[in-house]
Amino acid sequence: MELRVLQYFLTVAREESISAAAEALHLSQPTLSRQLKNLEIELNKTLLIRGSKKTILTEDGMLLRKRAQEILDLAQKTEAELRQPNTHIGGDVWIGGGESEGMRWIAKTARALQHDFPDINVHLISGNAVDIDERLEKGLIDFGVGVGNADPNRYESIWLPSTHTDGLLMRKDSPLANKTFIAPDDLQGIPIISPRSESLHQRYAQWMKRDFDTLNVVATYNLIYNAAFLVEEGVGYALCWDKLIGITDNHPLCFIPCNPKIDVRIDMTWKKHQVFSKASQKFLEKLRELIYLR
Repeated sequence: MELRVLQYFLTVAREESISAAAEALHLSQPTLSRQLKNLEIELNKTLLIRGSKKTILTEDGMLLRKRAQEILDLAQKTEAELRQPNTHIGGDVWIGGGESEGMRWIAKTARALQHDFPDINVHLISGNAVDIDERLEKGLIDFGVGVGNADPNRYESIWLPSTHTDGLLMRKDSPLANKTFIAPDDLQGIPIISPRSESLHQRYAQWMKRDFDTLNVVATYNLIYNAAFLVEEGVGYALCWDKLIGITDNHPLCFIPCNPKIDVRIDMTWKKHQVFSKASQKFLEKLRELIYLR
């Protein structure tokens, strides 16, 4: 598969029309159609269903759209790294992570690098643990920030000096809002807004000493900022970490920690034996320096 043809395919997927894609790519429609047909022959798959008004993707086409974007992103990242002069320290550092206090250390490091290496650019990719692990494994990001449970045989990591505590986010007028701690039995029967993470479900199950499926889950989320709106509207109680929602005296929500307490450490992780770009290497060095000097 040629990168050029993958870009053609992605343009058709975006425009949902071969004629519109051909115009956007400055190609003739027969030329674009031929390139797409050759791609289908090469893969021995039907990728597109060509209708009179709209071109849609088959199931195989949807898979290729995802993989093609990843391939093109990785190619662009690699090309940018190789184009950097050997004597010049600059370029892009790609970091993925969910919402956590650990990202503050990423921000501190980015700020510290600005003075000595102004041509280093930091790019943050937000997502849940599954999204970040997949991007890290495929080389689409340099580092991942998340719960410190990476496989030591495949990954290296550094602890970001911050921890979170699990608990329940709720309205201040909720029946549980006057409690000091949330016990496992408190979760039974109430509407739960759950993080969309299997590893978190397993952790809560161990804490409750019962299956996670016993909870009345009415909604799921991967970013607590958005889930907080569901809580405010009275949809349910959100299982989450502390320190992620800026709760003040005038805020309608409150956070109650779990008891027994569930503390979570945050790590920055990268693939073992990874060959870093100069920019990524400098970022890691500066982060280690800041943690050591804290």
